[in-house]
Amino acid sequence: MGSFYVENFGCRATQADGAAIERQLADQGLSRASTAAEAEVVVLNTCTVTSSADHDARAAIRRIHRLNPGARILVTGCYAQRASEEISAIDGVSLVVGNSHKHQLGELVAANGLVSPDSWIPVAFLTAPDGVVQGDAAVRRAPVIVDDIFAHTQLMAAPVFDSDNEKTRPNLKVQDGCNNRCSFCVIPYVRGRSRSLPLAEVLQNVDQLVANGYQELVLSGINLGRWGRDLAATRDRFVDLLQAILERTSVPLLRISSVEPMDWSDELIALAAASPRIAKHAHVPLQSGSDRILRHMHRRYRPWHYEDRIQRIHAAMAQAAIGADVMVGFPGETDEDFEQTRALIERLPFTYLHVFTYSSRPGTPSAAMPDQVPVQRARERNRILRELAASKKRSFQEQFLGSTLRALTLTQIADRRTEALTGNYQKLWLAGELPANRMLTARIHSVEGDALVGVVE
Repeated sequence: MGSFYVENFGCRATQADGAAIERQLADQGLSRASTAAEAEVVVLNTCTVTSSADHDARAAIRRIHRLNPGARILVTGCYAQRASEEISAIDGVSLVVGNSHKHQLGELVAANGLVSPDSWIPVAFLTAPDGVVQGDAAVRRAPVIVDDIFAHTQLMAAPVFDSDNEKTRPNLKVQDGCNNRCSFCVIPYVRGRSRSLPLAEVLQNVDQLVANGYQELVLSGINLGRWGRDLAATRDRFVDLLQAILERTSVPLLRISSVEPMDWSDELIALAAASPRIAKHAHVPLQSGSDRILRHMHRRYRPWHYEDRIQRIHAAMAQAAIGADVMVGFPGETDEDFEQTRALIERLPFTYLHVFTYSSRPGTPSAAMPDQVPVQRARERNRILRELAASKKRSFQEQFLGSTLRALTLTQIADRRTEALTGNYQKLWLAGELPANRMLTARIHSVEGDALVGVVE
């Protein structure tokens, strides 16, 4: 029996895809190795949202090939879909499989067998280029299996049961792809159109997670709020999915990952506020507080629309964590544009931010836009927003001193303390060594760094 190891890069959707890949390989009779250095087959499930993500994937290929030169390295995911030929030329790569065929990866491994890297060939039902010649010398390229992502409708949806980072909070991807065309984003071109996991399959997965004893489930997707809109047999929307999960399963706590601002309908806000089984946590991508920049980004809302949604969420759930993705350094972003973003963030009740410096992605409209912002200026704007976010987070956390919060114990134990996560998305250190996956009530007595500190009631 051969062994495999899957290394994931990027977002929750990629983590969920990685779990599905692991299940495919296990179904083919392979056993999971504890590290890439010990595996016969290593799958790198890549991200390509920024140039840094591409760099990280290339560095991982070289690192694994150096540590485990006998391993067959399969590269898949978003970077593989976007730049398959670039990856195929990297020394050590045995096969490149785009997102278009990632759902067949287990069959591919089984059909080829655990053989030496030079013997990898595509299976009969797939096509891929052979080695090519560049100049006067033959350049070995790994076979590439990739197709038009828009022609594919598969959705890989295995829950993340026991990945390294989520042993107590499994992530269930219920939606993939995106029909938006933000000018800076390459994701629609590597993940395809929006598609949803049918309700019956969602409920089946939730029931399985509950049966396995999990206390919290995270629903995720590339554009999660669009769930259901592609399902011709139903008129269900995302709020209907949540209602069905609450009514037809016994999941203790449901956490919603990122949802676009205009998908936070009044109905969704009301349901999230009313149900004690929905975590009080809203992640609402902003990107920019400048109307001019939002228009150049091809975002489908204006700053005042966004502000209205956030204020409604806060009014309904005063103790909720509210976070956002913010991009600085988008082409043409002036000091005035940035100040509009900073001022909007300052007056809104955010509790955390994910701040990104713009990264030009090949093939996107923004890559060809004039007035690219100098890197140092973009980095300074990034610093300013991170400092603002840290201040807002500290103020939010301090309001809970002396009060109690519900929290789920995680797996990290250090200095005789156990890490936990509150329902409103705050890291919490609890006195004592406690078992993982336990929902409890804690009294908060201090703030330490970016975390609350407390004791079990």
